[in-house]
Amino acid sequence: MDREVVSARAFPAASFAGSLAVVTGGGTGLGLEIARGLCALGARVVIASRKSEHHAGLLEEAARRGWQADALCTDVREAPRVHELADEIERRHGPADILVNNAAGNFVCPAERLSANAWRAVLSIVLDGTFYCSREFGRQMLARGSGSILNVVATYAWTGMPGVVHSASAKAGVLAMTRTLAAEWADRGLRVNAIAPGPFHSEGARQNLWPDPATAERMRETIPLARFGTAEEVATHALWLLSPASSWVTGECFVVDGGQSLPSSWQGGERGSRSRPSSEGSTRGDEPEPGA
Repeated sequence: MDREVVSARAFPAASFAGSLAVVTGGGTGLGLEIARGLCALGARVVIASRKSEHHAGLLEEAARRGWQADALCTDVREAPRVHELADEIERRHGPADILVNNAAGNFVCPAERLSANAWRAVLSIVLDGTFYCSREFGRQMLARGSGSILNVVATYAWTGMPGVVHSASAKAGVLAMTRTLAAEWADRGLRVNAIAPGPFHSEGARQNLWPDPATAERMRETIPLARFGTAEEVATHALWLLSPASSWVTGECFVVDGGQSLPSSWQGGERGSRSRPSSEGSTRGDEPEPGA
């Protein structure tokens, strides 16, 4: 039995009817949940990734549910391949209305041990790939005077985090790209936004970011809401940024992280509780005077 499309609950049926959406890395993880939500809400969806085996799940579900979905292989690191992808999608389905730049690569590695090849691989997928796709599909949108692009970044793009200098640097570039393209293309009908998920459960995260229970628990303890998110929860907010409901939003980065990027909570202990004045109007001696 197909699992419920949780991310579609919050939107009117057929919210994306008539739209053509392209989702890179759309066969697994967050990309898959965004693609499922778009399909369930009436969009024609094309997912793209390097491995065709990642496409089977969505295509099979689409066939069962009567969704309109297609899939193509590409490598977003290579500009000519992305150009060919955009041309092929336009030939098959027409120009894109929506682009989700979700393709990424990440793993934890101390900076002093990170090889040049590993650095280049992540930068190529995340930063170069986002630009190549935005440029090619952006041209289609500019020709029609409308469109919406969503880039997937991470809060460590501005907070930093040990072990991910390659991904943090790439995501910071994508965030700057998001705001720059939003400013450049707004008066031509295009919106460009980003979403910054916090830790959520996915196969890739379990393998690369918290591969053992102890690491997962340390990560969970950094989240004020005290739990990992789900791909469905993040996808819901991604769909909102893509939908007509956010038609006056561009150049923004929506953080969905359970509060993880907030400053650490202050643990006040006993001194954190202010007592009420007594009936005589006196207060605790260790309370600050007015104006202190």
